[in-house]
Amino acid sequence: MPPGLLFRQTSHTGTTMTNQVLQKLVEMRGVETQYVDAWGNPATISETSKAKLLQALGYDISNESVIAEQLDTEIATVWSQLLDPVCVQRTEDEKQIRLRLPLASVNTEYTVNIDLEEGESHTFTVIPVDQTLLNIGVVDDLEFHEYSIALPQELPCGYHGISLCEEQTVIADMRYILAPVACYQPEAIKAGKKLWGLSVQLYCLRSENNWGIGDFSDLAQLVTKAGKQGAGFIGLNPIHALYPSNPEACSPYGPSSRRWLNFLYIDVTALPEYNSAAVQAVVNAEEFQARLETARSVEYVDYSLVTELKMAALNSLFDEYYNAYLKKNSKQNREFKAFIKAGGESLVMQATYDAMQEYLQNDGKDAWGWPVFPENWRDFHNEAVAKFAKKHKKRVQFYMFLQWQAAEQLEKANQAAIAAGMPVGIYRDLAVGVSEGSAEIWGNKDLYCTAASVGAPPDILGPLGQNWGLPPMDPEILYQQAYQPIIDLFTSNMQSSGALRIDHAMGLLRLWWVCQGDHAKEGGYVYYPLEDLLGILALESHRNQAMVIGEDLGTVPEEIRQVLADNGVYSYRVFFFEKAEDGGFYSPAHYPQQSMSTLTTHDMPTLIGYWHCLDLELGKQLGLYTDDDVLQTLYASRHEDKQEILNSLHGHGRAGDQVGRDVNVTGMSRELNFALQTHMAYGSSALLSLQLEDWLQMDKPVNIPGTFMEYPNWRRKLSRNLESIFADEDIQSLAAGIDAGRQEASR
Repeated sequence: MPPGLLFRQTSHTGTTMTNQVLQKLVEMRGVETQYVDAWGNPATISETSKAKLLQALGYDISNESVIAEQLDTEIATVWSQLLDPVCVQRTEDEKQIRLRLPLASVNTEYTVNIDLEEGESHTFTVIPVDQTLLNIGVVDDLEFHEYSIALPQELPCGYHGISLCEEQTVIADMRYILAPVACYQPEAIKAGKKLWGLSVQLYCLRSENNWGIGDFSDLAQLVTKAGKQGAGFIGLNPIHALYPSNPEACSPYGPSSRRWLNFLYIDVTALPEYNSAAVQAVVNAEEFQARLETARSVEYVDYSLVTELKMAALNSLFDEYYNAYLKKNSKQNREFKAFIKAGGESLVMQATYDAMQEYLQNDGKDAWGWPVFPENWRDFHNEAVAKFAKKHKKRVQFYMFLQWQAAEQLEKANQAAIAAGMPVGIYRDLAVGVSEGSAEIWGNKDLYCTAASVGAPPDILGPLGQNWGLPPMDPEILYQQAYQPIIDLFTSNMQSSGALRIDHAMGLLRLWWVCQGDHAKEGGYVYYPLEDLLGILALESHRNQAMVIGEDLGTVPEEIRQVLADNGVYSYRVFFFEKAEDGGFYSPAHYPQQSMSTLTTHDMPTLIGYWHCLDLELGKQLGLYTDDDVLQTLYASRHEDKQEILNSLHGHGRAGDQVGRDVNVTGMSRELNFALQTHMAYGSSALLSLQLEDWLQMDKPVNIPGTFMEYPNWRRKLSRNLESIFADEDIQSLAAGIDAGRQEASR
């Protein structure tokens, strides 16, 4: 149910006690009071946490009369809206909208206009009193009626406009979204083919030509090489825009904007004008070449160094391009202007933000994000920001140019995946939020609750709970904005790809909010309009022909998995979490067909790390396990799990005699590593994703949840260059074994 509808059947007499009024407000705003934790135990949100969550949503709960007044205002606001801001329905639903009117107006004849997205219009008349009455409400002694108005036309899927007219005057309008029943599925999967692919953090890729960070040319090379081995897709980390003036803020899951790209992934050498004399003078300088060699050789991505190198070259390159094409009516200039027009205000906002942050940093000012910008620059819509953008027009154009070139190079990689015959190709990852100082919040501050952060209650991956530092969207404001921000996110992240992974897919239903200053375990769940969001997801999925994978790990209500499945969203099945009650591991052959299975994720240890308990050892060193008894229990549990894994592998005939049967004498070897991965290939999941790190038998994790500065998260590179990986006979043998398993599973 959309948030705005939560108020419709409520009333307030002004005589209830404060705790009852607060509870009503808690219920109306979708704040959960009880839930089942990751271990299946009932848990309760504290009264203090509920009160703080209401404050984070913008409510003053200082006294009873103020709370009562806010309730009355909320109810009056909803009843005064003749039409909802937005209505989302499916093709199988009865097509209808809600209309609210004062009692005195219910006998009036109104004209309803339906303006279809493609330009066609339909008109019909309606007398509300003749329609189905849904609700009656009283606000300030004035009676309102709410009716269901049937739409007589068969409408196509899309984003349509509906307006209500009285005597040819528009008195209300709304967005009407009609969506397919479920998300898109590629033909190969519908035909029953089982696919496999590799998941990779793009920045981790080493190659002979990149500048110390994986880039879009590396991606094109990877999809081509993996496609030749039989891979059906390559899964990426979020490639969202980060902070070019604060490059050490490198987490792909804490971006500046989820609509735009991280242009550090641009292959500078593939850009037009790279071979110009001016650019070559920059990149061939002795000091530049020495620093470039350093950036390539270090074990961890040096984001500051990479940014300095790329920006030096890009600055010179843009000057050349600007003079050659953007000062005249060239084909390139027309294409650039078309890109800017399509990007709209969002692109201008992102480029202006990057230019302002750079300007402040160059001036020696603290510029980590908009909260420390000069006061009249702290909102994109301020006049002072527009003046800055006008004064620094060329610099703003520079950042828009980088977004354009990043999008072009990503599309080239996508075309390489298609040419390689991949049925899915590139699958992208949509982060659950943006960081506090982000451009995305700066451009739409009403939408985000900056007094709270998204996280997770204690679970298997984070025993202390997690606070991700990502301010959540206010579900009511999202509804009032007709879901445009979420539409934009789905649309942009399905570009140049065949699949979209929704990080923390439970965010479509509920998010764990942690108020500022509180521990992660002291948070609470806030609910979102699941059915509406799934409808939009299905519509965009079909429009972009991108399938959808929902990362549904952690604390997940079991019923939500069925809802996601019914909507065509593929679930996420991690082998190490798929355990039976007797302690054994479910066979991958018993996983749901509508799922993507995997051994490990970016938040987990590698196979070597898991087997040798390197994650537990690191966790103790970093203070994640402060109780020795708990840690010893984890070691004991891991020991038992490893024995069950050996039992399962040998029981299914996936491990040969080179792999021991007794965990006490069996270490992680190449044979055991490959046996585990091949075992997964015979599973029933439509998709199998394997980590490239495990192909290379690496031990260090890319990320340790619950850490920030304690560990170099999001930096560790792969151990080998891309050019050599697929030339390795062991790798070729592994790929062939996985491909054979997938073909067998497809029969």
